[in-house]
Amino acid sequence: MAQIESLFVTRLYRAALSECGPAIDVQEMETSCIVIAEDDEAGQDWCEANGYPGYTSYASLTDLPWRFPVFADLVKSLDEHVANFAKDLEFDLDGRKLVLEDLWINILPEGGMHSSHLHPHSVISGTTYVAMPEGASALKLEDPRSGRMMAAPTRTKEARRELKPFIYMKPAVGDVLLWESWLRHEVPMNMAEDERISVSFNYRWE
Repeated sequence: MAQIESLFVTRLYRAALSECGPAIDVQEMETSCIVIAEDDEAGQDWCEANGYPGYTSYASLTDLPWRFPVFADLVKSLDEHVANFAKDLEFDLDGRKLVLEDLWINILPEGGMHSSHLHPHSVISGTTYVAMPEGASALKLEDPRSGRMMAAPTRTKEARRELKPFIYMKPAVGDVLLWESWLRHEVPMNMAEDERISVSFNYRWE
């Protein structure tokens, strides 16, 4: 009898932020994100110069956990989530740790989007969700083999989830999603009238 099995699995971690670390007030985090965005002139200038819709602190602020205690608590929570994910991935860390490399705010207004990309030089990347109004865009994840399927036919609409070329994850406020940094992903256009707010991050092998 023929046997078919799935190989080379791509893992995605999803959990409530509150499952690990100190209790975090998501409303306080949302307020902090908005205050930082309003005060960060360097970040605003970078977004305007690079055609980034809305606001990101990626190119301007590297010390969010120092500036606001809620972000320091966030890092403690993320450290535990990432450690749990690394165990699931069965990484041989050789006695070393995965440590936070960078952490940044994303605020996408109506019509804003973030095109397909990956995170070079990192091991695990992820996002925690601070404000997800009705109609806010999901996270779109791409099959990492897509570039090697030049002659492959498309999948049927009814294809099993693990065979689909793209997966859309609709997180809730307070969720954290983690994936290996080589996984290409994007944020489609925000169709909500209100801002979609998230905090993204990278972890490296120290």
